[in-house]
Amino acid sequence: MKAIRVQQFGGPEVMQLKNVPEPSPGPTQVLVHIRAIGINPVETYLRSGSNPNLPLPYTPGTDAAGEVAALGALVRHLKPGARVYTSGSVTGTYSTVAICEAVDVHLLPEKISFAEGAALNIPFATAYRALFQRARAVPGETVLIHGASGGVGTAAIQLARAAGLSVIGTAGSEKGEQLARSLGAGHVLNHRRPDYLADLMKLTENRGVDIILEMLANANLGKDLGVLARNGRVIVIGCRGKVEIAPRDAMTRDADIRAMLLANASDADKASIHAALRAGLENGTLKPVIRLELPLAQAARAHELILEPGALGKIILLP
Repeated sequence: MKAIRVQQFGGPEVMQLKNVPEPSPGPTQVLVHIRAIGINPVETYLRSGSNPNLPLPYTPGTDAAGEVAALGALVRHLKPGARVYTSGSVTGTYSTVAICEAVDVHLLPEKISFAEGAALNIPFATAYRALFQRARAVPGETVLIHGASGGVGTAAIQLARAAGLSVIGTAGSEKGEQLARSLGAGHVLNHRRPDYLADLMKLTENRGVDIILEMLANANLGKDLGVLARNGRVIVIGCRGKVEIAPRDAMTRDADIRAMLLANASDADKASIHAALRAGLENGTLKPVIRLELPLAQAARAHELILEPGALGKIILLP
């Protein structure tokens, strides 16, 4: 089998395509024949050394889609040949085959392509957890989605609209604005404009928004607190540094700042998330947005592209 291997921490160039022995699944595991691989920003941070305790060498990746190639003796809910997507991997998904624990392997509806399946887990599970498990969103509320044209943003728009929320998105380009609108955002603001939050307040008749999904808290959190409605919630999904805030902006609104990591979800939380995602895929309310497909050998290029501004959906690797 072929797999991307990280031999040392560093830039994208440390990822090399290698021939490695094919693994065998343990009793509770599944061997998945990978057809498409989802790229996520967290994989660039790990590759660069954000977790120096990560054993080297390793194969990156948790998100993929493909077919069940072999099953451990204790796995009952899957069959060889089944179309599946993954939400975790023991051996890494930047490869032609991967070992996954059975609880991290989910049936993929026939109408969803392998590329779309590979784009599911981190973006859609993050968006679902942020909206419904952390923000406790209810129909009729208004949500501001920062970075609405990215992987998590496009997922959040679809999930929010399907649940009866009003969506205001932000994007940094005309193409990003168009994409967010096409997915169901009622209004889209260009976050490169210095007065875009003033426009937001006009849209809400100075009430503010009930929920903010924040992808870059170090840049936006202080300003977010000033555009929340009373009892509003900011859900911090991403942050790349420190930030200074005025706590009184939260106090006057009885507002909450809630953070989340998908890795903190309990087994019950994850089961609920993937049950909801499968239902949305089957009934047509959810459909991942694919920006670009690249061959597995170009994993380094994918890592460069994913951190560039102006994202429009997901980048996928094809083995």
